[in-house]
Amino acid sequence: MTSKERAAWRAKANSLEPIIQIGKEGISENLITQVDDALDARELIKIRVHLETAPLAPKEFANELAEKTGADVIQVIGGVIVLYRKADEERIAAKKKTRGSGTAKAVAKKKVKIKGLRQRQREKEEKNPYAKYDRPKRG
Repeated sequence: MTSKERAAWRAKANSLEPIIQIGKEGISENLITQVDDALDARELIKIRVHLETAPLAPKEFANELAEKTGADVIQVIGGVIVLYRKADEERIAAKKKTRGSGTAKAVAKKKVKIKGLRQRQREKEEKNPYAKYDRPKRG
């Protein structure tokens, strides 16, 4: 990545809020998965490192995350890391396919039809003819 491209991504990252935080746990498998998913969804992300509790320096975290996710480090300022990775549609589709198999999300969801007050009242009256006397008074 050239310095001009990096400068353009830095400019775009100014308005972003950090969506992931790194604390005393450092980098775990869950954090890497979150960063990977966020990069798939957004391409450009900000990560906040809590300097008081983090076991490593932000620059070391940035290099390690970039290596494990295949991203480019755009900048590290203070406790903020900016990462970029171009979205690869084929890889994202393959990841969705492998994650969706065998989980509850893969099962077709039951269609729920929301009934209005009048329809519920009609069904109640069909079951019980005396239910029409239970109608709420208008006015």
